Amino acid sequence: MHASQAAFPDLHELAQLFYNRIEDLGTFENVSGDELPKVYSHLLNHNYHMTVTVETHHGCPVDVRVLEYAIQGDTYRRKILLTRQSDDRIVMFGIVRLHMNYLTEQVRAEVESQKTPLGRVLINHNVLRRVELGKLWKVTPGDDVCRHFQLNTPEVTFGRTAMIHCDEEPAIELIEIVTPETFI
Repeated sequence: MHASQAAFPDLHELAQLFYNRIEDLGTFENVSGDELPKVYSHLLNHNYHMTVTVETHHGCPVDVRVLEYAIQGDTYRRKILLTRQSDDRIVMFGIVRLHMNYLTEQVRAEVESQKTPLGRVLINHNVLRRVELGKLWKVTPGDDVCRHFQLNTPEVTFGRTAMIHCDEEPAIELIEIVTPETFI
């Protein structure tokens, strides 16, 4: 992977890790930070870990729930939910592709244990990291995400693509979609 490609994870490519068509994940419209409602701008328009951001926003720690995962060589991918520890409410859906060759064996093992949100693992292990915002998205969730967000009908929300550089290497590609604020 070249650094120029890594700076902006490809939405379609990441979606296809778990969905046959991007429409099965949702419909996406690229938006600027100025177009985001204030609460979504606070949640998404930054270069920080979503784990810390949603914990601060919701006033409690979050847990990770891994829905699906696969390991192929040094690439680990997973589809996840972040849930509030206070009431188990879902606050974020995500797709993550990790290039594990950029992580230590100890970090790899903790990621693969699937017990701790990725951002918390990296922070706890003092991994030198830099989160780089890719693009912001207005999202109309597909059936699968609606089911996870417990929506009877699609409710517009917002998300982002981002890259986490570990020791300045493009190690982690992300799609992060927050639960519609009217439902949390």
